Amino acid sequence: MTLSFTLDPEPGPALLDEITRLWTAASNAGGAVGFVHQVTEEEVRAAGERQFAGIAPAGPDRLLIAREAGTGRLAALLVLESMRFGPMDHWRLVVKVMVHPELQGRGYGAALLAEAERIARAWGLDGLKLQVRGGLGLESFYARSGYVEVGRVPATIRVAPGDDRDDVIMWLDLR
Repeated sequence: MTLSFTLDPEPGPALLDEITRLWTAASNAGGAVGFVHQVTEEEVRAAGERQFAGIAPAGPDRLLIAREAGTGRLAALLVLESMRFGPMDHWRLVVKVMVHPELQGRGYGAALLAEAERIARAWGLDGLKLQVRGGLGLESFYARSGYVEVGRVPATIRVAPGDDRDDVIMWLDLR
């Protein structure tokens, strides 16, 4: 199946419900998308309401969603987050990159990143930065999309007592 992308979809309760279900599924499948334990939809919805308060048109952050073209099902999403600081306005932080666990392995994550890159280039941005939780092999996934590891802060993400992971900083140069 192919994906259809929407930048800045119409906000509202129905979209937040879809995002909550996707985010909960991704988190509970072990995705590094803001939680380190099994979560309920209520926990995720509360985090989602905070995260998406800064989304356009209310704020400077931009939401990119991907739906399966045939079904209309929300398959993936990411946020292009502004640093809200003039000297850093030439790049964006990519956060909350997620693909529904039932749909992984179909190239949707790579397609989502490619669409985010296309949008960033159209905006004239110099780069995209993201941070990943070490120990999950995510660095190689992002490297296949052109991101390069530019820094690593050891043991700063506590997944569980005695299980600290690196915060890996990656950059996609668009210049």
